[in-house]
Amino acid sequence: MKSTCFPALLLGAILSLQFSARAELNLPAIFGDNMVLQQEMRVPVWGWAKPGAEVTVKFSGQTKTTHADANGKWLLKLGKLKASFTPQTLIVESGETKTFTNILVGEVWLGSGQSNMEKPIGNQPGQKPTFNAEAELAAANYPNIRIFQVDKMLAAAPRADLQKFHGWQQCSSNALDSIHFSAALYFFGHEIHTNLNVPVGLIHSSWGGTRIEPWTPPVGFQSVPSLAKTTTPDFGTNKIPNTAPTVLYNAMIAPITGFALRGALWYQGESNRGDTNYDLKMSALVNGWRKVWNEGAFPFYFVQIAPFKYIKNLTNYVADNDPLPRFWVQQARASRHIKNTGMVVTTDLVDDLSDIHPRDKASIGHRLALLALDKTYEREVPSESPAFDGMKIVGGKAVLEFEHAHGGLVSKDGEPLTWFEIAGADGKFIPAEAKIVGQKTVEVFAVGVDKPVAVRFAWNQLAQPNLFNAAGLPAEPFRTDEPAE
Repeated sequence: MKSTCFPALLLGAILSLQFSARAELNLPAIFGDNMVLQQEMRVPVWGWAKPGAEVTVKFSGQTKTTHADANGKWLLKLGKLKASFTPQTLIVESGETKTFTNILVGEVWLGSGQSNMEKPIGNQPGQKPTFNAEAELAAANYPNIRIFQVDKMLAAAPRADLQKFHGWQQCSSNALDSIHFSAALYFFGHEIHTNLNVPVGLIHSSWGGTRIEPWTPPVGFQSVPSLAKTTTPDFGTNKIPNTAPTVLYNAMIAPITGFALRGALWYQGESNRGDTNYDLKMSALVNGWRKVWNEGAFPFYFVQIAPFKYIKNLTNYVADNDPLPRFWVQQARASRHIKNTGMVVTTDLVDDLSDIHPRDKASIGHRLALLALDKTYEREVPSESPAFDGMKIVGGKAVLEFEHAHGGLVSKDGEPLTWFEIAGADGKFIPAEAKIVGQKTVEVFAVGVDKPVAVRFAWNQLAQPNLFNAAGLPAEPFRTDEPAE
């Protein structure tokens, strides 16, 4: 009798505990003390309660009520909120009460990608700290900037909630350093906070060495015909690799989708450098995130990966076959083809071409902030790098027009322009002279090429050219016979 009754009683107890756990009032981990809620937007609040139970949410003078569905899931939206430095309390009631304190209202941004987004200000195993790390950390006490970090996890299917994370904290040197928070995201957030004078919430979710496909939801792949058949494999009992499609999205993005934010920042690409369709994969990522967030075409700003000595044996190096500049063109193409996006150029921000983790993350954050201030917040600041916009042949010279000259093209160091090459009818590129001949015009020529047909610029993994605009932003790499459009 005992041998048959005990398992039944144990099973009953387990089921009772599971039902009880499901019946409790809960909110996802992204909600917590010290968080920032997005201003000027209807803010979703969601969670779980007893099936059919009434749920009431109170915040900033608003009281909203809904009912949990048959599975216990509930969701409602607060009315648009005004930015506020005054700490407020969010109260959720459904038979019991959940209270979240010290909440501010301002601007919320998500940062994701691989190791250059993950890189903290201070020490990271195998990496050098960012420039002026000690001073930057010592100065990083901003209680009205709040940080949240998603820890590394994988999942074969979308999760309803995070399993590992560091909850919302007021930004301080200790908070940044103890969880190794993203330097690029912090520097971006600091500039937004300073320029807009509003609270800022920063959500960091990245993983070094990862490809773009694991971060992309199924609906994103489905939005691009050539990628529509991309699916998550059936892993069975096997270990889930962090290279498989959707597995990082499932564990590290899906649980926070719906949390109101202004936009997203993306710093990734080194692991996809050999791809020939990265622009399409970017479309899948951006389309997918926008779809699952259901906020429309929110801003999505990203970083062009930096020069790096990928090909070590330079004696056998052939620039025509270098995948890095072709990858740069794909990233630039994505910034033109995907609505409400922008790209930071980084060719000047590398102090060591043998270090794949450039240390100047303050400038990365600054340039991302320029894009947001200009395009999202309409502050009309120069934010875009010079980009090739057309070529004509005049008297044996190639005359190139650029957009985004922002005050005129310049040689940053005052020296002759570097990293220009020109080709004639034979298609062979040779080093060329280049001169700025107008606010947005560069003339390119070379002895022996009387009838040029193409020009390329910074077409090399090591290229750190000196063509800039007057706003201090470096020109995008390009070739005229492989346009970014």
